[in-house]
Amino acid sequence: MGARAGTRERLAGAARAALGGGRRLAGVERLAGGSKKGVYRLTMDDATTAIGYLWDTAENYWPAAEGDDDLTDPLSPAAGLDLFEAAHTRLDGLGVRVPAIRLIDRDGVHGPAGLVIVEDLRGETLEGLLARDPRAAAPVMARLAAALEAMAHHRAAGYGKVAVVDRGDTSRGTSCEDIVLRRALRDLTEAASRDPRIAQARPRLEERLLELAAAVRPRRDYAVVHGELGPDHVLVDPAGHPVLIDIEGLMYFDVEWEHVFLRIRLHDRYRPLEPDGLDEDRLALYLLAQRLSLTAGPLRLLDGDFPDRAFMADIAEHNLRETLDLVRG
Repeated sequence: MGARAGTRERLAGAARAALGGGRRLAGVERLAGGSKKGVYRLTMDDATTAIGYLWDTAENYWPAAEGDDDLTDPLSPAAGLDLFEAAHTRLDGLGVRVPAIRLIDRDGVHGPAGLVIVEDLRGETLEGLLARDPRAAAPVMARLAAALEAMAHHRAAGYGKVAVVDRGDTSRGTSCEDIVLRRALRDLTEAASRDPRIAQARPRLEERLLELAAAVRPRRDYAVVHGELGPDHVLVDPAGHPVLIDIEGLMYFDVEWEHVFLRIRLHDRYRPLEPDGLDEDRLALYLLAQRLSLTAGPLRLLDGDFPDRAFMADIAEHNLRETLDLVRG
């Protein structure tokens, strides 16, 4: 898929500024997977390539909802140049590999929306490598475990998006578990309005969420977590190092939130990433909450014009069934 004429012109100017050397933009390809921003591979006339991230309302497939722009909510949608830049700075400072930045357009030189040009890592994702050659993926998984350990060891006294906490601001809510419970109850309401099976099970699901939240004990500091660290959000560079992408949701939060998501996405291949000392009560609450989120979110996305509708419907259906399994007696 290519880019619209106006978008192509913006990307052409940014690519020339980022890559220089008299190069001209020869090709633009919109890459699959981006639902909140446009992700474009830019190919110059000498075959040099880079990746453009474009945050623009026309690139965001998610229907607008109340509170979307509230950055003090750790779980509000993560999109925008400021979030990307703060996350990139934090991860790079921890020695976690992220795509190198070639250009940041903070001043709107190349258009009104946020635009970043980063290095193009032409290798496969960790997801693809695990499927193709699990043995070759083993050292990449070991390096990813080390990166996660570095993130877990960097602590903050407050929780929330890295961009918020690192500038000294305070996030809403009273705790991570409080934030998660409130979001899960909202996701439950949304999912119940769209699917009768969730509607029928709603009383049991609400009771279980409240029961799980009540069992969680207070915590006083928080780790750095990606937030949606599936194997499709990890690229593998030529040296076999994992490279984190889609990092705008980076936050200080309970590390269990990260590991529930990793377990969901990696299944029986998760074990090399599992750290010691995870809180079982938080894991239980966050598992149900994430299953609800992975049901309600895709169903809401399907209200808009997201192109890969069958794929998103499959995600919603799978997680809906997993949600109901968690409250079946």
